[in-house]
Amino acid sequence: MEMPNLHFDKVADDIVAVKGELTRDTLINESLLNQLLENAQSVLYFDLCEVSRVDTAGLAWLIHSLGKLKRQGIRLELQNRPEQLQNLMELGQVTTLFE
Repeated sequence: MEMPNLHFDKVADDIVAVKGELTRDTLINESLLNQLLENAQSVLYFDLCEVSRVDTAGLAWLIHSLGKLKRQGIRLELQNRPEQLQNLMELGQVTTLFE
């Protein structure tokens, strides 16, 4: 069985393309977020158009990232949210966190 994977490609100083699965099986490396924060300005965009699957752990990681960035004065914006993520956000009543 193929292991799920997750990749972050920094396409610009303020845009990170998230590719693969945002799940409990892929989100094991806290240093990933720290690498993404390097050179971050006042806004960081996560482009989620190539995210194939999201679970509650993926949503929790996004909320954790939002809080960590906010403490550093950086706003996190999610672009091209997959329907699965949008549904999880609505179920968890956290949609307004990312507005």
